[in-house]
Amino acid sequence: MSTTSTESPQPSVVLIDAVRTPFGKAGSLYAGTRADDIMVRCIRGLLERNEKVSPEDIDDVAIAAAAQNGDQGMNIGRSASLLAGIPQSVPGYSVDRWCAGALTSVTTLAGSIAMGAYDIALAGGVEHMGNHPMGDLMNPNPRYLAEKMVDQDALSMGATAERLHDKFPHLTKERADRYAYNSQMKTAAAYQAGKIQRDLIPVAVRSPELGWGVATVDEPPRPTTTMEGLAGLKTPFRPAGRVTPGNAAGLNDGATAALLMSDREATKRGLTPKAKLVTFAFAGVAPEIMGYGPVPATIKALDKAGLTIDQIGLFEVNEAFSIQVLAFLDHFGIADDDPRVNIYGGAIAVGHPLASSGIRLILNLARGFEEHPEVQYGITTMCIGLGMGGTIIWENPHFTGKGGK
Repeated sequence: MSTTSTESPQPSVVLIDAVRTPFGKAGSLYAGTRADDIMVRCIRGLLERNEKVSPEDIDDVAIAAAAQNGDQGMNIGRSASLLAGIPQSVPGYSVDRWCAGALTSVTTLAGSIAMGAYDIALAGGVEHMGNHPMGDLMNPNPRYLAEKMVDQDALSMGATAERLHDKFPHLTKERADRYAYNSQMKTAAAYQAGKIQRDLIPVAVRSPELGWGVATVDEPPRPTTTMEGLAGLKTPFRPAGRVTPGNAAGLNDGATAALLMSDREATKRGLTPKAKLVTFAFAGVAPEIMGYGPVPATIKALDKAGLTIDQIGLFEVNEAFSIQVLAFLDHFGIADDDPRVNIYGGAIAVGHPLASSGIRLILNLARGFEEHPEVQYGITTMCIGLGMGGTIIWENPHFTGKGGK
């Protein structure tokens, strides 16, 4: 006897909102502030501007940190949500996929929403690189090197960037510097137009010399950057190298948060999504060229979505290093200065607090969708330490189908 299924179609996952704190230079702006307190303020700021969602309605919280110890330990997904005032009935967990931590918080929660287990979820990421210097308390297994699983360079992110320059000699230092310069200029223009400040959650900060204050803008941007200045910077990872502090993201502190929901729940609450998740993919590459990870991850995601790179109208590519972005663009035949790429600048200008950065990319893409209703699809992608890449493809809910991709 045949039966007719009454099950409803699989729900879609949508982004309702995303925010971040101002990013600081490591151990500077937030020198007197705990990492979990930065994350708490970010969560509260997100909830304060989304009054149609009560904290008790959240099904789960996932917060990422690359350094899972000290003020970023103790299951920060649970501890930060409790400190933020989210009820005890709402569970939480922590995520670690190094730089793609927040991106993974989003994809993991999205999977739970897509299978119908959750309706509402909160994703986030935080990194206090002043309190947790890169590599601090890490203890790599000697087998990595002894058994030649990875090259020595794989344990130094700057060295992996130099390796990418070796792999693609036509991607010169001058091109890397030019890309970095453009990132700074785009960020300066976005600040001047008020496009970045609108999504920054102010954070109380304390300095022993200056007392209490409020962080309201990013600390790292250098709007006075020149090509001449970039050309003269030292190359710390290799004598006569090509990677400098000017064409790489700095060491930073900051937090991000995003509110995810099923499309059904958003409709029920009368909420307008900022982006719709199409699909995502993670992929691996040789650890010593970890910056190449976004290429196979994007190929994989496009294949899953049944799309081609020509159908992508906006790109948010994390700028861990200029060369990493250039390698991505070069593979797909996209110009270094393509206006679809990082329209507000990127991590070279505003900073890269490791595990938090994935949601910054999503936030920027969502704002780009609002400005460009002619764009149907966009990508957020980033490289990940030890040889990985992660990509999410998003659809623009404001798409009009007129005048573009």
